[in-house]
Amino acid sequence: MADLSSAPDAHVSVLAAEVVQALAPPLAATSDSILVDATTGLGGHTLRLLEAATPGLTVLLDRDTDALALAKERLNSAPCPLHFVHAPFSAIASELAAVDIETVTAIVADLGVSSIQLDRVERGFSFRGDAALDMRMDPSRGETAADVLADIQVPELTSILAKYGNEPDARRIAGAIVKMRPTTTAALADIVTNAMTGRQRRKLGLRIHPATRTFQALRIHVNDELGELQRLLADAPSLLAVGGRLGIITFHSLEDRRVKHRFRELSAPPQLPPHLPILESERPRPKFSLPSEFARGVTPSTAELDANPRSRSARLRVLQRDLP
Repeated sequence: MADLSSAPDAHVSVLAAEVVQALAPPLAATSDSILVDATTGLGGHTLRLLEAATPGLTVLLDRDTDALALAKERLNSAPCPLHFVHAPFSAIASELAAVDIETVTAIVADLGVSSIQLDRVERGFSFRGDAALDMRMDPSRGETAADVLADIQVPELTSILAKYGNEPDARRIAGAIVKMRPTTTAALADIVTNAMTGRQRRKLGLRIHPATRTFQALRIHVNDELGELQRLLADAPSLLAVGGRLGIITFHSLEDRRVKHRFRELSAPPQLPPHLPILESERPRPKFSLPSEFARGVTPSTAELDANPRSRSARLRVLQRDLP
């Protein structure tokens, strides 16, 4: 197998061993297999998969051009052809159709924020520094977080903070934000901290910054993350060849709930009228299944949690196509 370990390693991919366990077997089964990394980031999951199997082609999507450029450099010794695409993962079906690909062997999607976005202060995702409030995963298009806060009113912002951040002090925080309309990450973090009740700050303790939930909610809204996920869940399963697998890593309950319900829906036997006179062996089978070792999703090991605290909320769920 290819040894890509010498590639620049600026990021540790979450649940990488588990992704390899789930997706490498179907990729290794045939010489013309196709891997799709729907959220390339810095290419960590692809790198690990290409060390374990050599597909006939790997397609890599990301809506962040900076990430794609770094992934190209990191994967320049890949043992198979690579096709890089600047696009959100919701466009997976149309982007594959554009290069005449009808079915693929494996799809991986890591829904977490890339380290290139979190760690570069100028991207405006983090309160651990001061920069313009941007938060766009694709910095070439769309409204920034500052643009959103410039015009939004208290009821809508309250809804965003409550729905996407599960923020108990959503209305208080929304009122303070609308009053001040911050344009930088530091200003927003200060406003949230000062607006939050002492009770909520005490509940968060020292481990979680008071602005964490607000930043998460705004990021989800700015990037339409749940809408993107719904479109991926609608299109990706039908792209799998028989025996192919789709692996999705989520980082909070809003994402995981949608993935879990969609996978269960697809893997459930078709509903038949009650008391229908039909033999058990004649009952129609679902086209998809949940591999037994991933049936409830898998979470990071203790060793991974110790080495990479950002993995603490990650969960991998896997769907397999069994029938045409």
